[in-house]
Parts: sequence; structure tokens; C-alpha cells
Amino acid sequence: MDFRILSDVSNVETIARGRGIGELKRLRRVYGKVNWRKRKGIARIKLENGTVKLAELHWYEGTGLGRREYKIKKYLG
Repeated sequence: MDFRILSDVSNVETIARGRGIGELKRLRRVYGKVNWRKRKGIARIKLENGTVKLAELHWYEGTGLGRREYKIKKYLG
């Protein structure tokens, strides 16, 4: 992860689940065969260079495993 999440993630939504996730086969191979959801939300983050920004984040969430593989999709401010 090349950034750190500074605040709680808000406005969390599920964008895909199960077979609707393009990376499902890889996720199951790497982390295990659980129910996976792709989610998105908004949080304040700190980049490696020290800049603090508001960003839309996407990640995968597995039942019993928690959140995995955060990605910055776009900056909001």
C-alpha cells in the first residue's frame, strides 16, 4: 500500500459480489474460498510524499477475512 488511511471510510457501497468480481479466481487462490465483495468508499488518506487528500477507495472484502487490496480510484479534493 503506497498510502495510509487517516479517517474512517464513509459512504461504503458494494459494487460487485461473487461471480460479478473479475478477480474472483485470483482472490480465492491467494486468500481462500470465502464470500467476496468488491466495495468502495471515501476516506482521507496520506500519500508517501506526505500529502493528505480525500479519495475514493476500492477494495475487496472477504467474509471472516476483512478488507484486502485497497486502491485509490480518484482524488476528490
